[in-house]
Amino acid sequence: MSTTKKTTTPVTTGTTRKKNTFSGRVLDWFDHSGRKDLPWQQDITPYRVWVSEIMLQQTQVATVIPYFQRFIEQLPSVAALAEAEEDQVLHLWTGLGYYSRARNLHRSAQVLHQNFNGELPATVDELCTLPGIGRSTAGAIVSIAFQRPAAILDGNVKRVLARHSAVPGWPGKSEVLKALWLLAETHSPQRRVADYSQAMMDLGATLCTRSKPDCQTCPLQTDCQANAQGQQTDYPGKKPKKVLPVKTTLLLMIQNPAGELWLEKRPASGIWSGLWIFPQLPVDDDPAQFCLDRLGQAPSELEHWPSYRHSFSHYHLDITPVLINLAQEPSVVMAPQRQLWYNIEQPPAIGLAAPIKKLIARLPLPTAT
Repeated sequence: MSTTKKTTTPVTTGTTRKKNTFSGRVLDWFDHSGRKDLPWQQDITPYRVWVSEIMLQQTQVATVIPYFQRFIEQLPSVAALAEAEEDQVLHLWTGLGYYSRARNLHRSAQVLHQNFNGELPATVDELCTLPGIGRSTAGAIVSIAFQRPAAILDGNVKRVLARHSAVPGWPGKSEVLKALWLLAETHSPQRRVADYSQAMMDLGATLCTRSKPDCQTCPLQTDCQANAQGQQTDYPGKKPKKVLPVKTTLLLMIQNPAGELWLEKRPASGIWSGLWIFPQLPVDDDPAQFCLDRLGQAPSELEHWPSYRHSFSHYHLDITPVLINLAQEPSVVMAPQRQLWYNIEQPPAIGLAAPIKKLIARLPLPTAT
């Protein structure tokens, strides 16, 4: 009598299948390793999510946290932001860089206040009509704030998807971006959409980093094509390098006898638009003559500081700061809203260009007379 040994096939449950999917593994990792205590993850509202997403564009989380907290404390709602003066908004943004983000945030709040009853719309298409909100930022707001399915594709997510599927090429090219968006939409789940969006951003920020990615603890390691090739840092493709032109300028740090600094507000367009800076001069011009022409007196002291480079996306700017002390209070009449004397000890709430903020920090406080 023969006996037949029976074999059993493991039953794959729905839960197991979901956990083995791309999104399932990402969500499982998020449950035990994702970040859940960031300020914008508490008391979630569309406004708080929107502000945080704009701040996080091209800026590290650790840098954003104190800026976000100060911003929300002073401008806690769309209405408060819409009614704020631009100088207040730029002042809260000073040091965070990419100031067009702040100006767009301010303009969008005014549009929301006028056309949307002060509420952010809950669809990607409507959000994308607002200044400074693109498809990925809109997707983050919709998925995290409204908990509706929407794909995201910020820099961190691009890196994760490009490596996982070995998508060649620089994401700035339309065909590469199109391929990444298709992957983003394909992998986005219909459930736990807020957690998934946060998880994908966290995965790129903490494990799938630009250099030295931590593949051993990545939930996508088993089928990541870049990992299998041993070519993680080849994805995504690098932006083609181009030689940036170099411009030069003098920044005149003019101090009156009280130690206050002359600042001028930049026009609404061009670099540092809407921000306050020191007067600029071409490097071949004479700072002493500028003081005679503009302020009616020659400097009592004039000192050229070492030049340094400040880089923009489209050119380098070589800056030579010039410290100028005046012996007398100038009698010149200032243009309203365009010029002011900046008190270092009691600074006004205005937006300063990053180089100006750094230079002011290097100046000694005026001594009492």
